[in-house]
Amino acid sequence: MKLYRHPLVAVAGALLLTAPWVGVQLAGVHLSNGATVAVSGVAVLGASFLLAWAAETAEKDVPRAFAIAVLAILAVAPEYAVDALYAWNAGAQAGTDAGSEAANLAVANMTGANRILIGLGWSGIAIMTVQIARNTEDPAVESHDGLLNDVVTLDQSIATEIAFLALATLWAFFIPLGDGIDALDTVVLVGIYAAYILVVIFSGHQTAEEHVGVPHYFQSFPRPQRVSFVLGGFAYSGLMIFTAVEPFAHGLEEIGTSIGVPPFFMIQWIAPLASESPELIVVAVLVFKARSTAGFNALISSKLNQWTLLIGTLAVVYSIALGGYGTLPFDDKQTLEIWITAAQSYFALAVLSSLNISIREALTLLVLFVSQVVLEFLILREFITVGFTSHDVLLAYTAVYLVLGTALLVHRRRDVGVIARLTAKTIRKAVRRDSKTADHAD
Repeated sequence: MKLYRHPLVAVAGALLLTAPWVGVQLAGVHLSNGATVAVSGVAVLGASFLLAWAAETAEKDVPRAFAIAVLAILAVAPEYAVDALYAWNAGAQAGTDAGSEAANLAVANMTGANRILIGLGWSGIAIMTVQIARNTEDPAVESHDGLLNDVVTLDQSIATEIAFLALATLWAFFIPLGDGIDALDTVVLVGIYAAYILVVIFSGHQTAEEHVGVPHYFQSFPRPQRVSFVLGGFAYSGLMIFTAVEPFAHGLEEIGTSIGVPPFFMIQWIAPLASESPELIVVAVLVFKARSTAGFNALISSKLNQWTLLIGTLAVVYSIALGGYGTLPFDDKQTLEIWITAAQSYFALAVLSSLNISIREALTLLVLFVSQVVLEFLILREFITVGFTSHDVLLAYTAVYLVLGTALLVHRRRDVGVIARLTAKTIRKAVRRDSKTADHAD
């Protein structure tokens, strides 16, 4: 094996990408906005590779779905950090205009992140997978006659994630009917994710795919060394992402503000776009390795934990900063943002109900997302004069998502039944294994 092809060279390269940021942090150097964006962005790139390799290596010792769930949580850790900051400020400044603004920003950042994950993530990765499959011969890609009919097929095991995500999406429609995000939302949404993790753990070890490159190299090590690499990779990449993405996002905000982009718009769209970048990079790596199935599993798992844990923990952070129990408030604008985010999730789940996504469906998700953001921006900046407001835009797109999603679910009602049966089977398997474990312990 030539030296430049050795897996350790790839690991060293990823570590070198993070080295400048480590040096900046240790030296306490303050960089300009442009330099901060460049150095921290490169560090996120390097950390994303390490994160992907650690998660793939872990699949030899734990269920693949559980490894992907851990990967998804770490990959979206930057988004948690940014959103928690706004929720904390809202609680610390409760009762003031600044506190109300921070609470609205927390919700805006959360809804923006969730819509980016589907509107750009799910759609973009599907399109990229089909394009790359021409060279990688990805078995998950199927070619069909007709314009834009090629599809990316998903593994049947992802039915569990789809079902739990559907539960969270259903609950999200009711969140705006209360006074804000409260303890009930926390209990329900965090409970949904906890139940999902338990099902994944107790449903049994899944057969892992054959790996190449860095994961294959470390999977050949004895278990203690292999586990050390996995834990070290998770810890180091998580630390890099946690420390680098907020300055990266803040730098982008400052750059955007300097060119006339509204701060609120930056926090809802640019900051989440930056914080979502690690998981998108990780999934892109998997796609280039012809592992699009694992990539989509990671994206769907990311959506599930953002749509449950991220929303559910906002009220907890707010209450801690408040010094007592409190409900995270938001205004009418954020009510509409939550509803359109839930509606987009509803339509996206309808797309995946057949356990595949076509190029046509991916483009629909992409066009709906981009057109809504662009149209709202043009209205807010008064670049166009129309007879409706940004609130009207949100309501209209919410209706479009709901109509398209409902039509698709009615057409695919048999597929929905398949999803339900596969999920029920997985849950029964998890319950049986849990019972056997308890009996064995007795």
